[in-house]
Amino acid sequence: MMTYQHLLIHDNGYIRRITVAREAKLNALSKATLTELSNAIGDALATAAIRGIVLTGAGDKAFVAGADIAEFAGLNSEEGRALAQDGQTRVFNLIHHANKPIVAAINGYALGGGLELALACHIRVAVTHAKLGLPEVSLGLIPGYGGTQRLTQLVGRGRALEMILTGDMVTAKQALEYGILNHVVESTELLAKAEEILHRMTARSQTAVEGAIRAVNASLEPNDQGFKTEINEFGRCFGTSDFSEGVAAFLEKRKPNF
Repeated sequence: MMTYQHLLIHDNGYIRRITVAREAKLNALSKATLTELSNAIGDALATAAIRGIVLTGAGDKAFVAGADIAEFAGLNSEEGRALAQDGQTRVFNLIHHANKPIVAAINGYALGGGLELALACHIRVAVTHAKLGLPEVSLGLIPGYGGTQRLTQLVGRGRALEMILTGDMVTAKQALEYGILNHVVESTELLAKAEEILHRMTARSQTAVEGAIRAVNASLEPNDQGFKTEINEFGRCFGTSDFSEGVAAFLEKRKPNF
């Protein structure tokens, strides 16, 4: 397993926990941290023994409190565009399109790039004191790591525009009501809840899980490919050993062995 300066890696059976460990900086996403995240997530996805990933932050104040704004100073339009393109391609889209489920365990503030990181994950669980927001407009910016797209997909145009145009934070309770979060739990339950969700997923057919992720993601694309992808992925399952085992276990009234 690789070693990292800004991340902590911990395996628990089929699940790998990746922790952004820049607590003194509220786990802000520097260029170096983004590079390490790209490598760490890519390594987890390429490791056959890993079936699910928990992404969290160090400490109890912040999941990720945003990008490292100091690195933005002096960038021109072309450099800013390149920054967003690079981050989206190497990290945020990598997470969004990952063929293994990734759960964001939000342990505090998730702001700017931090919320965008959580939005790219498949599932989001937060502690009761978490605060979420996209405050980029207060810097003369807009979200650049997919926030305008993924937040809108989750909460709708009206609420997304209110959050983005005001830059205001929402509480964990509000975020749950909006549909940003799947679950809100006490701090002591956060990692256990995230892993419990993944354990249920990793007990299922991995080929079916991968196909379902692709099909759901396809439904978010601005075309009609979602239904076609779902049909194709449904049909593809029939040629897998997992499908044979799943059907056999159902007929024999036993637990499948995937």
